[in-house]
Amino acid sequence: MSDTDTQVPLQDLNSAAADPADDLAYHEDEQASRIAADLEAVFDVPVQVSAVLGRSKMDVGELLKLGPGTVLELDRRVGEAIDIYVNNRLVARGEVVLVEDKLGVTMTEIIKTERN
Repeated sequence: MSDTDTQVPLQDLNSAAADPADDLAYHEDEQASRIAADLEAVFDVPVQVSAVLGRSKMDVGELLKLGPGTVLELDRRVGEAIDIYVNNRLVARGEVVLVEDKLGVTMTEIIKTERN
């Protein structure tokens, strides 16, 4: 076997025949980096995030009778998704999780709303 038998021709990366999928992936990464850099100015803006387990209506008299250990019936069932609000706007739904003895929320659905 000669040296020329083991040589494999390599694609010329400088030619027009280069894989356009690689080029597209590069431009998508570059665009994502640019978008992240553009958003950097708002990273420190405080927002209020609320996870609503459920709601209940009652009279003020009933509210005043509540005390430690009182069970309050909510309008949601066990295992039903909870609502996640950012600045009083519904943005997602999720599930309650326990992480190292602390409650947390995992987002399972993003709510898309039309802008006015």
